[in-house]
Amino acid sequence: AIGLRRAGWRVTVLDRRAELERYGTAFGIHPTAQAALDRLGVGDAFRARAVPYRDGRIRTPAGRVLASLPLERIERKAGRPELLISRPYLLDALLAALDVPVAYRENVSDAASLAGEYDLVVGADGINSAVRATVFGRRGDVRHVGTVTWIGVAGFESLVHGETWGRGRFFGLTPIEPGRTNWYAAVPEATTPADLRTLFAGWHDPIPRILSESDPDSWIRYEMRHLYPALPAFVHGGKVALVGDAAHAMTPNLGQGACTAILDAEALTRAVARHGVAGLPPALRAYDAERRRSAQRVAFGSRTLHRFVRTERAGLRDSLVRLLPS
Repeated sequence: AIGLRRAGWRVTVLDRRAELERYGTAFGIHPTAQAALDRLGVGDAFRARAVPYRDGRIRTPAGRVLASLPLERIERKAGRPELLISRPYLLDALLAALDVPVAYRENVSDAASLAGEYDLVVGADGINSAVRATVFGRRGDVRHVGTVTWIGVAGFESLVHGETWGRGRFFGLTPIEPGRTNWYAAVPEATTPADLRTLFAGWHDPIPRILSESDPDSWIRYEMRHLYPALPAFVHGGKVALVGDAAHAMTPNLGQGACTAILDAEALTRAVARHGVAGLPPALRAYDAERRRSAQRVAFGSRTLHRFVRTERAGLRDSLVRLLPS
């Protein structure tokens, strides 16, 4: 919406929720997505609340380092570090730049009727996208991967960041803002909060401390799902486009879900601005050509990494990880 408004379009934003939901923890924003936010004019507001992520390791439950995350290489190549931001802060930055009101309680069930009313319909409505269902039916179906992620924020700063991989489960720690630490735990679907503390008892500090000192009522339960098979296109009929999870929902293992959504939005608005209203069909084709294969490669890579990390053959996995360059 921000990008289209900057290109001179009149925009209507529909949201099925009753109000803005300020839940969630940290988003990792890659330098390419940071550049897209700059082009949308919200980079400075984003960076004002973001923190750099420069030191992450993959560890065993006993705390032994297996490998380093490629954060230094990313920063060296891009000239800027990976940044982490609290989801509510990113929403604040985007809403501050949006100069049209959001219409809440709008439950769109038929994107075809909207396409008859508007020049362009953008489905940015998540993994259970009503727009996608209207356009593509069940060609891209929602699949569960058998894993639940519990996420939360600890009220202290951890000096340990990265992921700890056990047998069939893993735990992650990242910065989020001064005085707090973002954490997430991926476990089998039937796991309860009480089970979580048992499953990670005896793991290296500060994992048991985080789970024992934080309130389970504040934890967020997220079922890992993805779209499969991949969609044949992100656009339809010269008037409908999908972005973000609506187009390519993925497991969170590569930490690229928010990034791909930002890149989609910026690429779509750039293509539309270049071609204008009369050139919407070629604009949407250009968007699809730029983003679909790239986003679907990331989704495939994330799904593959999930299987690798969640394996029960932890010894073989850890031996392979030790071969990675430091």
